[in-house]
Amino acid sequence: MSYYKKNQSKVLHYFSLLKQSLLGAETDYTTGNINKAVILLAIPMMLEMIMESVFALVDLYFVGHLENSSYAIQTVGLTESVLTVMYSIAIGMSMAATAVVARRIGEKDPDAAAHAGMQAIIVAFTVTFILSILGIIYAGDILHIMGATEETVKAGVMFTRIMMGSSVIIMLLFLINGIFRGAGNAAIAMRSLWIANICNIILCPIFINGWGVIPAFGLTGAALATVIGRSMGVVYQLFCLFNGKHQLKIKLPHFYIDWPVIKSLIGIATPGILQFVIGSCSWIFLAELVATTGGDHGSAGYQTALRLMMFFMLPAWGMSNAAATLVGQNLGAKQFQRAEDSVLATVKYNVIFMIIVTVLFLFFGDWLVSFFTNDIQIKEVAQRAMRIMSSAFIFYGIGMVMMNALNGAGDTKTPTWINFFGFWFLQIPLAYVLTKYMEMGPTGVFIAIPVAETAIAIATFIFFKRGKWKNVKV
Repeated sequence: MSYYKKNQSKVLHYFSLLKQSLLGAETDYTTGNINKAVILLAIPMMLEMIMESVFALVDLYFVGHLENSSYAIQTVGLTESVLTVMYSIAIGMSMAATAVVARRIGEKDPDAAAHAGMQAIIVAFTVTFILSILGIIYAGDILHIMGATEETVKAGVMFTRIMMGSSVIIMLLFLINGIFRGAGNAAIAMRSLWIANICNIILCPIFINGWGVIPAFGLTGAALATVIGRSMGVVYQLFCLFNGKHQLKIKLPHFYIDWPVIKSLIGIATPGILQFVIGSCSWIFLAELVATTGGDHGSAGYQTALRLMMFFMLPAWGMSNAAATLVGQNLGAKQFQRAEDSVLATVKYNVIFMIIVTVLFLFFGDWLVSFFTNDIQIKEVAQRAMRIMSSAFIFYGIGMVMMNALNGAGDTKTPTWINFFGFWFLQIPLAYVLTKYMEMGPTGVFIAIPVAETAIAIATFIFFKRGKWKNVKV
């Protein structure tokens, strides 16, 4: 009987943790049980990233069943590859915002945290607005540069124009969620993505197919649904920022330009942006390499595999975001050993998750691909890509946590240099040699990805263990 009660007590305890994490009760993450802190942050952060990946899969599912689906899938994939540059700006700024906000919260100064968050929004909005205009004007040229055929450009230029033009919305969604994560309120970030996705899931099939409700927009409808859905998520974020019921309370003085704070944010964000631009440019190069050597079907298969991979990678990235918040807040509270222990605990959970994902890819990859396309040639390429790329998933999981730990401490320079050498001096040259000189085609790209990611994970772990990130001032 005592054994039964003991197990019942454990179940109730985990349900209580789950409820607390989803409701978003504000917690002091600089004290108490570290495993509990990781779980409270990781659950909503993982669900947030699952919702971000659902965006891509919903679009992929519906456009994959359009007539001439290879053109549609390629357009979506190539556009997303270019949009990752925009995402890099948003992620870089959100990285800076998370580090500074978390540090101020750890120092028990929520007003300074809110002020820093607002300054980050002002800077990022200004930069992304300009890039959005350029994206609208040069959408067709962008697809051409990416290696798309003339037929693909004609079929997808409006999709690309709408998606590029909505970069400001994408930026706000990423950045404001980064602010909430830094404050330790990951549940708000999670709910904003849930709202955005529910809208997208409802609107996507209607806008694409019409169904007698409105005219069928086809591929363009997927872009319209995505933009409207993300916009609803941003509306919810802004409501939470301004309603004054949470730890972060935006006030009128926070809107005034504060150059010292902006300079500090830019100093952290610039390497962070470069960090992801480096990775994004590498992925763009790989996408172009696959498109030129594998044709439309090779490119569509690769993009399908990437979407599926991202669906499982983003939850792991969400879990690793917990490390950034815990490091930032504990450094602010001068709890240096607790900051390091929090990272190692997060690594443990992420490795377990990635082992499960690896098994899914190896044994159920064929079924997952079949869900999104009926084209035999696309399926063959996607299945091959998934089997090869999943070989290093465990290293991906470790590397993600270590990267986010360094970024959360405000040390964005170290991961940037690691990415620079890992992607541009290893991944790109290796992919080019295997694809062109060894005539392996797209398979050469598939092999280069896990090799580079494994090397990056090992390098990041080494720099983390050196501990210099504990002395970074933000």
